[in-house]
Amino acid sequence: MRGCRVIVPLGKNKTYVGVVLRIHQECPQDVEVKEVIELLDTVPVVSNLQFKFWQWIASYYMCPLGDVFKAALPGGMKRPLKRNCKTVEDIYKGMLGDTGTELQYNGLSDAQKKAVCEITTSFETKDITLLHGVTSSGKTEIYIHLIHKYMTEGKQVLYLLPEIALTTQITERLQRVFGDEMGVYHSKFSDKVRFDVYQRQVSANPYKLILGVRSSVFLPFQNLGLVIVDEEHDGSYKQQEPAPRYHARNAAMMLAKMCGAKTLLGTATPSFESYHYAKKGRYGYVQLNQRYLGLQLPHITVVDIKDQRKRKVMNGAFSSVLVDAMHDALAKHQQIILFQNRRGYSSFIECRQCGWVPRCPHCDVSLTYHKKTKMLTCHYCGYATRPATKCPNCEETNFIDVGLGTEKVEDQIHSIFPAARTLRMDLDTAKTKNQYEQIIGAFSNHEADILVGTQMVTKGLDFSDVSVVGVLNADTMLNQPDFRSYERSFQTLSQVAGRAGRKYEAGKVVLQTKNADADIIKQIAQNDYWGMYYQQMMERRDFNYPPFRRLIYIYLRHRDNDLLEHMAIEMAEHLKGIFGDRVLGPDCPPVGRIQSLYIRKVMLKVEPTLSTEKVRKALIEEKRRIIAQPVCRNINIYYDVDPV
Repeated sequence: MRGCRVIVPLGKNKTYVGVVLRIHQECPQDVEVKEVIELLDTVPVVSNLQFKFWQWIASYYMCPLGDVFKAALPGGMKRPLKRNCKTVEDIYKGMLGDTGTELQYNGLSDAQKKAVCEITTSFETKDITLLHGVTSSGKTEIYIHLIHKYMTEGKQVLYLLPEIALTTQITERLQRVFGDEMGVYHSKFSDKVRFDVYQRQVSANPYKLILGVRSSVFLPFQNLGLVIVDEEHDGSYKQQEPAPRYHARNAAMMLAKMCGAKTLLGTATPSFESYHYAKKGRYGYVQLNQRYLGLQLPHITVVDIKDQRKRKVMNGAFSSVLVDAMHDALAKHQQIILFQNRRGYSSFIECRQCGWVPRCPHCDVSLTYHKKTKMLTCHYCGYATRPATKCPNCEETNFIDVGLGTEKVEDQIHSIFPAARTLRMDLDTAKTKNQYEQIIGAFSNHEADILVGTQMVTKGLDFSDVSVVGVLNADTMLNQPDFRSYERSFQTLSQVAGRAGRKYEAGKVVLQTKNADADIIKQIAQNDYWGMYYQQMMERRDFNYPPFRRLIYIYLRHRDNDLLEHMAIEMAEHLKGIFGDRVLGPDCPPVGRIQSLYIRKVMLKVEPTLSTEKVRKALIEEKRRIIAQPVCRNINIYYDVDPV
């Protein structure tokens, strides 16, 4: 039966779990037909709607349907499952306690009530609405009211978040309201838990509310009425590796369309695409421009660290302005968040005599030094080694560490504020779901005074006692070679600034930079989203970037750099014969070799009016043409549609 799982033989001794796509009487040509070993389900576990959605993902993002299948089903549905671990109900009770389903709202402000009414009205004529609300304006409370409305109408709701780190605080809040009618789904849960959530969704008693991250869009829904995409601007919604390289926000909007549901996009800093479509009338638009309870937005002080260094008032990575602000906060028993977008201790170590820098043997990057483990590590492939005792180039034994990572920040805090209690949240300290929760819980319970972190600390976290936020170096984001760098910088820095002063009084943000006079820094300091948006959009229109054109990146990878360069040039020239000046490249990305594979990139800029299907067919055919050449069989070619 279509949609049921079966065990099938592949190869001589291997078996796999597959899903029946269709049943037919057509005999395949030149293919050995094998018998199905076992039928695992008596009723379908994949619906016709899900198949339609999978096929759209495979077509739009130009990847095999099998890759979508692997991403869509939890591991427990693709192999035999051990049944000796906790059930999903056990996990929720242990994490949140056994609560009822009685609605428990916070106090409903007039601005929030007005926003709910405007969203409801917008949904009468628009399938998608953008909620543009400043940080701490109470967007979650608005979501809760809308979720309740749709659930009382017998509809299901999908609530998407960009990061697993955000689910803990939101889960606790929603659980108090919706109790066991809510399911949580993300990759940090065990196969057993995700299997149970999936199975319940195809049962006669599915969850009415699903809270999850990217992969939640693949869950089965029987009567989806509303999709909420919180922090819709966040780049974490884009899957990078492995395929399918889908964007969960865009995929969720398509899923909602297929289900006849509405989509609400919520953010304090909209993506340019979403804001553009809202201004054009394609999306509804609702604005919430004041904080809950009338709190003021944090005051942002821009500090020129070039001037501070010239006057010799910097203390390590800390300006005198930031040190004073931290002293005041600690004296009042308030908390502090420090943002540094690099983990590890230092970016690299360098021989003081000749400048030699240890590099990864598999990737074209320097190795990052981690003081805690006393290891040099590649953040691309995971290669690690002990630091050399002497330089292999000149045999000098004196090394210096260059650059600033979260580990070094933590060290410097202990030197300046020896009595302060610190926590660090990055990919080294928060690798698992439990580690995320422990750090967030400890900081929420005031077990630490200062939280140091990477982008993890910028995203939607709600700490009532944070009065100071420090951005140690805004330039690391601004100087990225990417057309989105200013947009991303504004979003990230505005979001991290929004962690300050969320409950009682206006917070203070100290933004350290070497480019204090840059327009983007002034726009961030003044919360001037519109000025930044219009300035950047003029450039994007002139140079044919989104939202005026769609981008497709074509990546080629191979161990032989000369062969790769030759074939990338051939492919680009052939595509230029089809698409003309819409094709740029090939070029070598900033990191031109990862895991011993050299990389080339070709960029395709496509007008929205150009047939998506024709573009797809041309690119798929070109890939077939290249790999059909015997010398190119080992070249890895893949497409990244709508890259971020």
